[in-house]
Amino acid sequence: MAPAPAARQGRAPAGVDRGALVARFEGVPATQWGTHLPGVVTHVSAGGPGRPLALTFDGCGGPAGSGVDHALLDLLERERIPATLFLNRRWIDAHPDLVRDLAAHPLFEVENHGSRHLPLSVHGRSAYGIDGTGSSAEVVDEVLDNHERIRTLTGREPHWFRAGTAHYDEVAVDIVGEIGVRIAGFAVNGDGGATFGAGQVRASLLGAESGAIVLLHLNHPQGGTAEGLEAALPELRASGTHFVLLEQGRD
Repeated sequence: MAPAPAARQGRAPAGVDRGALVARFEGVPATQWGTHLPGVVTHVSAGGPGRPLALTFDGCGGPAGSGVDHALLDLLERERIPATLFLNRRWIDAHPDLVRDLAAHPLFEVENHGSRHLPLSVHGRSAYGIDGTGSSAEVVDEVLDNHERIRTLTGREPHWFRAGTAHYDEVAVDIVGEIGVRIAGFAVNGDGGATFGAGQVRASLLGAESGAIVLLHLNHPQGGTAEGLEAALPELRASGTHFVLLEQGRD
């Protein structure tokens, strides 16, 4: 039998041995695939009165995905809206100074959106035409390379992970759990991968149930995300909605 592919060396979270993790899961078959597998968190707990929503914003990076929606970031700050920001390594590398500032801001938490923005699979399964990771070693690298990048750049350890496309198989979910971080899924696709107009974004937000994790984007300033959120705010607040970070709403 050929040896298990080796994950790249680097400083993993405390207690995580990359090589041992790869070997443990190499060759384990996966049969499930999707966005809402067991172990993927889609809601936060209420933790008190009112109607919590967890707004999460992906920064995906790459040639068509490294923009910055400054209008959105300004809106979040102006309206004092806490938000969890899932940043891919490519987006981070394009905006390191901004990422430091975002990580230091009390309204925001910076979390891990993967290294190459790939679906997380041990068999190379694809989503939306994007080939996923193809082995346990590639899963580990997709998670840990950017985990370490965030820690080095910001001085803060990520606690959450979301894969590119938000697709997983159950073995990849188990690997992420062994690393010691939680997987943030979504209950509401708030901006349709940054393709929705403002009216669609507003409708998605107003239709979100209490405790929902909402998936949005911060890297497409030409989209309707900022305008749609701003339009929804009066009705959301009138209904008793308050916004929480994922860490605030975790069980």
